[in-house]
Amino acid sequence: MPARNSGPARMMPSLVGSDGTDTGFPVGQPSNMTDVQVHSLDISNNTSESDVPQDIGTKSGNSGGDADHAEQDEDANNSRKRKRYHRHTQHQIQELEAYFKDCPHPDDKQRKELSRVLGLDPLQIKFWFQNKRTQMKNQHERHENTHLRAENEKFKSEVMRYREALGNVSCPNCGVGQPQRVLINEMSFDERQLRLENARLREEIVRITSEAGRYVGRSLFQNTTFQNNHNGYNSPTPADFGVLPPYSTPQSVVDGGEAFNNNNEVDIVDHQDISIMSSMIAPTEVEKQFIIELALVAMEEFVQMAHMKEPLWFSSNIDNGTSLLNEEEYFRFFPRGIGPRPIGFNTEASRDTAIVIMNPINLVEILMEANHWSSLFANIVSRASTIDVLSTAVGGNYNGAMQVIFAEFQVPSPQVPTRECYFVRYCKHRADGTWAVMDVSLDQIRAGAALRCRRRPSGCLIQELPNGYSKVTWVEHVEVDDTLVHNIYKPLVSSGLAFGAQRWVAILDRQCERLASALATYSPTNSVTDMVLSTQESRRSMMKLAERMVNSFGSGVSASVGNHWTTLATGSGTDENVRIMTRKSVDDPGRPPGVVLSAATSFWLPVPPKMVFDYLRDESRRTEWDILSNGGTIEEMAHIANGRETGNCVSLLKVHGQTESQSNMLILQECSTDLTGSFVIYAPIDINSMNVVLNGGDPDFVALLPSGFAILPDGPPAGNCRGAYNDGSGGSLLTVAFQILVNSVPTARLSLGSVATVNNLISCTVDRIKGSLFPEA
Repeated sequence: MPARNSGPARMMPSLVGSDGTDTGFPVGQPSNMTDVQVHSLDISNNTSESDVPQDIGTKSGNSGGDADHAEQDEDANNSRKRKRYHRHTQHQIQELEAYFKDCPHPDDKQRKELSRVLGLDPLQIKFWFQNKRTQMKNQHERHENTHLRAENEKFKSEVMRYREALGNVSCPNCGVGQPQRVLINEMSFDERQLRLENARLREEIVRITSEAGRYVGRSLFQNTTFQNNHNGYNSPTPADFGVLPPYSTPQSVVDGGEAFNNNNEVDIVDHQDISIMSSMIAPTEVEKQFIIELALVAMEEFVQMAHMKEPLWFSSNIDNGTSLLNEEEYFRFFPRGIGPRPIGFNTEASRDTAIVIMNPINLVEILMEANHWSSLFANIVSRASTIDVLSTAVGGNYNGAMQVIFAEFQVPSPQVPTRECYFVRYCKHRADGTWAVMDVSLDQIRAGAALRCRRRPSGCLIQELPNGYSKVTWVEHVEVDDTLVHNIYKPLVSSGLAFGAQRWVAILDRQCERLASALATYSPTNSVTDMVLSTQESRRSMMKLAERMVNSFGSGVSASVGNHWTTLATGSGTDENVRIMTRKSVDDPGRPPGVVLSAATSFWLPVPPKMVFDYLRDESRRTEWDILSNGGTIEEMAHIANGRETGNCVSLLKVHGQTESQSNMLILQECSTDLTGSFVIYAPIDINSMNVVLNGGDPDFVALLPSGFAILPDGPPAGNCRGAYNDGSGGSLLTVAFQILVNSVPTARLSLGSVATVNNLISCTVDRIKGSLFPEA
């Protein structure tokens, strides 16, 4: 390279210091250039063109060309004679900028024409274009360097993550029999995949044998260890690949003849109730960097999906507000994402919008607190826990907050497996004033056999409206293995009504109405309700007690891995088998002490869900199905409406029975309904305990055993594909659940008679409901 091309470039002040920081001469910003200016020409210091010295870089990299260099040498003496400084006008700058876009290298004739039009010296025109070309080159180089540095850091993080993961993998046995670390270059990609698959299959064997052990009363492989393999490898434990042990379960009734002793008593298998979330491992520092980058990219994808219309989304047959995803278009718009869909998984993707009575700040606070979030969505979130906080709130709100969460999602029936997800939640206050709360799965760092559900970018976009309202756009995009779902629930689950955006929005809307009702100002009248609920505090205490009852029912009726259900094959069909489990209640102020037996069953009814809901909540017809009322009349003592729907209310019922114990018993009941499901949940409570609540006592110390009904549609509206149980009839899926205290001594054994009694109770209740709603059955 000729020497003349490298000399003047050394006079250029560096825009980036040796440590990568700004030196104080940002391109495109006004600065005092008198200390470094070489030419004395009057170059404007308030424009992006005049911020760089006139001779900067004109000989570096041929940016100005050899012709520019020759012209600069020719006019150097003339330029030094000028001492007067001149600022370009805004009009001159605009014209020069516009001309530069079309012709960055004007010749002498063009420069003279520009000088005539703009009233500038041709030499000024020449130096302005030289500096502009240098400035553009520097900006391009800075941008390219920044991009390359970011890619370099990303590759470094990936290498460190892979190195750390491979460092925990055992290598073949050495001569002394001690496992050694396997270097990265010693293990091929295929070998790593085989090791992961090997661990997954072994975990699957453990799970299957554990399930089989429930039915034979013992473990099939009590002394089996999976350490010695035919290939000579030591198999890593599931935790080595991020797979953690499942929830331990509560006490359960073991089916089979060996479970009963000579006294016709059932042995209660004692399990420690330890949640999997308490043993989840927080991400490492390398993983945190990966999670942050994933969350930032996923947030952009989520926001685009929330705003885009056709062809990405198309209207569903569910209602006018719900949209379904065009999967083909999705992969065209977002080809990378979090990877391809796992083999055997189905995609459920939907979007829905609603206006709720809650301001965005309060809604964001609930969504970013795992306990509040799971309580608000108790009908769909059985449990949730924050594993780690990657970023805290900024400026007194949750803008920029990022958390790693483990959650379990449910349908109120033991016949639908729950979905466990390990994901990052990211909250962002966007420039347009909206709030975005986004989830995306982290199965890349916690993959294994337990993975049956993963969330692609999902969440809600919240727009503030007047008078404390918010417009919520919910996007739910998951990939799931639903092969274990019972046949009668498959149309419901596959349509997205069980876990889709419509259900999330419906629950949010109903819960916001419930909260608004609890906070509303109380206006007493002369009704019977006001005689019982005489103060605002008594109303709130009763609603708080009902909320705890509803949450307890939801967590106790699902197929959560914390619920160890055992099937009693005594039903008249495969969809009516009764499932039972027991719990020992000790030192729990919210439950009576002793052995509690839970029983549940789900079945299909050829009756619309609204008809079933209206029948079960009607106190005048309660004696038709409520066997425990013994034919006594039911009187409503108090009524609190908590939603715009007629059926959304909390009631206090009194049973006028023939015995004194019945006359001293009240029933707390909450009914709720929306487009995706309805509930009638109740619990008996004695008069003294209820008086404590109505007088301002703590409702958390009132013992409750909630029972009730969960009513779901049997699938999407008519015109969609249905199963054999719901051939286009618009029927209902009804789950009946009871909790009964069978012994007040926690250490007592469960008698066979108690199991038979509860089984008969639930079977008779099902028969009575069918006889009343569907006499033809």
